[in-house]
Amino acid sequence: MIEGVATDSNTSGEKDRPRRTGRSSGSGTRRPRRVRMTGKERREQLLDIGRTLFAERGFEGTSVEEIAAKAGVSKPVVYEHFGGKEGLYAVVVDREMRRMLDMVTTSLTAGHPRELCEQATFALLDYIEEYTDGFRILVRDSPVAQSTGTFASLISDIATQVEDILGLEFKARGFDPKLAPLYAQALVGMVALTGQWWLDVRKPKKAEVAAHLVNLAWHGLDGLEQKPRLIGRRKD
Repeated sequence: MIEGVATDSNTSGEKDRPRRTGRSSGSGTRRPRRVRMTGKERREQLLDIGRTLFAERGFEGTSVEEIAAKAGVSKPVVYEHFGGKEGLYAVVVDREMRRMLDMVTTSLTAGHPRELCEQATFALLDYIEEYTDGFRILVRDSPVAQSTGTFASLISDIATQVEDILGLEFKARGFDPKLAPLYAQALVGMVALTGQWWLDVRKPKKAEVAAHLVNLAWHGLDGLEQKPRLIGRRKD
C-alpha cells in the first residue's frame, strides 16, 4: 500500500482504485502538511538565519550551503533572493544600522542636555541588549566592498545626530561650535566601545553603566576649557 493512499476492494474483479485519505498507512494519524512560504516570508527567514550565523561565526565562517541547509532549501534559492552571501550580509548590516540609528534618533526627545546624553546612552545600550546578534555583526568590519556598513561608519552616523545638540551647547557656553563634530565622535565612540565590553561581561547593570558613562561625559564637558592646553613637552 502506498503511504498516504488507501484502496477500496470490490467484488467485480477490477483493480483496486486508490483513494487518498491523507493518513499514513497503519498509523491512523494525519500527516502534517508542509506550508509553502511566500517569497517575502522566505526572504525574511533567510535574513533571520543569516543574521544568527553571521553573529556566531562571522562573514568568512558562514557558507551559503549552511544558510540554505538551515532554511531547508537549496543553494539557488539563496542566490535567487540575494545574489549570494555578500548580498545577504549587506542587507543584514543595513537593517541593523538603520535599527540602531532609529533607536538613537527617536530617543532624543526634548530635555536638558544632560538628559539628552542619558537618552542617547540608554538607546545604544538598549540596542546592544535587545539586538545582541545585530551588534556583534556591526562591530566587525564589513567584508563587502563598500564605504558603508562598518562599525566606524555607524559611529559616525550616530555622532551626526549628537553634533547638533553639542553645537548648541558649545555656542551657549562660548565654545567654538565647529568643534562639536570632534566631541560628538569622542562621546559616541566612548559609549559604543564601552557597550562592546559590557556585551560580554554584562556587569554592572545597564542603568549603572549608563550613569557612569554620562558622569564621565557630562562632567568632562562641564569642566571644559575654552582653549585646552597641553602640559607635556610635546606640542605638535
